Amino acid sequence: MQNVFVASGFSGDQSHLLGGNGALAFDTDYSKWLDEQNRLINDLRSAVNSHVSDSELRLLVENVMSHYEEIFRLKSIGAKSDIFHILSGMWKTPAERCFMWLGGFRCSEVLKILGNQIEPLTEQQVMGICNLQQSSQQAEDALSQGMEALQQSLVDTLSSNSLGPRSSGNVAEYMGHMAIAMSKLATLENFLHQADLLRQQTLQQLQRILTTRQAARALLAISDHKSRLRALSSLWLARPKE
Repeated sequence: MQNVFVASGFSGDQSHLLGGNGALAFDTDYSKWLDEQNRLINDLRSAVNSHVSDSELRLLVENVMSHYEEIFRLKSIGAKSDIFHILSGMWKTPAERCFMWLGGFRCSEVLKILGNQIEPLTEQQVMGICNLQQSSQQAEDALSQGMEALQQSLVDTLSSNSLGPRSSGNVAEYMGHMAIAMSKLATLENFLHQADLLRQQTLQQLQRILTTRQAARALLAISDHKSRLRALSSLWLARPKE
């Protein structure tokens, strides 16, 4: 495939460098995003504990929600540079990566995590959250099946008999199949977009179902869960090695 990069004006090393720079830029932006997220969560936690008015609390909840919009925007930009970096979750800690789905969290799992964090709930709220969890699970299953179909399609394309040794003389056919595989890989960005859109819509719908104080506690619970995963990663990496 070196000839492909040369024909495009980039060597293999230069192409890797471009992708690496994009991944590095995203990692830097994500680190800044996470610092700001921690600050916003601390402000929200202080407000909940000090029992500020609903209007003040609502503003802080909106700040956190808007900040989630920012990470979806950053991921969209990062995906155009290096979709594999974003989907693989290499910008996350190891424990977080263990639970990742299509470059982020599973909405259905987040709704389970909330548990008694937002109680007491009215019967209508319980029904709303159950319906949201069910619809999220269905959307996740559909996207997962689509990803599996894409992977199988790639396997079929790359296992074609015409993709033999380059010395076989079927260079044109080889390049044709690789072009087909490349076009299929391009759809990965759409899968990430759809998954992030589902995450975005789930957070928004959850906010509509809950009261302001419940929404604040839900955002704190989600943040605490992610913080514990990051702490678990640190403890795991720092464990004594025999």
